[in-house]
Amino acid sequence: MAGSPPPQGYPQQPHGANPQAPYGVDPRTGMPYSDKQKMMVALLQLIGWFGIGGIGRLYAGHTGTGVAQLLLSCTGIGQIWSIIDGFIILTSDTTTDGNGLPLRPN
Repeated sequence: MAGSPPPQGYPQQPHGANPQAPYGVDPRTGMPYSDKQKMMVALLQLIGWFGIGGIGRLYAGHTGTGVAQLLLSCTGIGQIWSIIDGFIILTSDTTTDGNGLPLRPN
């Protein structure tokens, strides 16, 4: 019947799905992926090009680095730091969120 729950004893998740890792698992480390996307973090960092640095780091949960880049944006140093950081995030394989989970691939 459509709309009825599956009978007891049957899995609620699709075959092979892990409820502890809803976005999948990083094959290199075996750690579950973060709910944050790598491309989104990098693009938010590259907003520093327009004068506001650190937004990507704040989104990813790295509040200390994000606030430092945001405050230093007034001098221009935060903008340059944020842009370079955005390119590093795009090219790095080991970028994590604030909880230490690897960022989801694009």
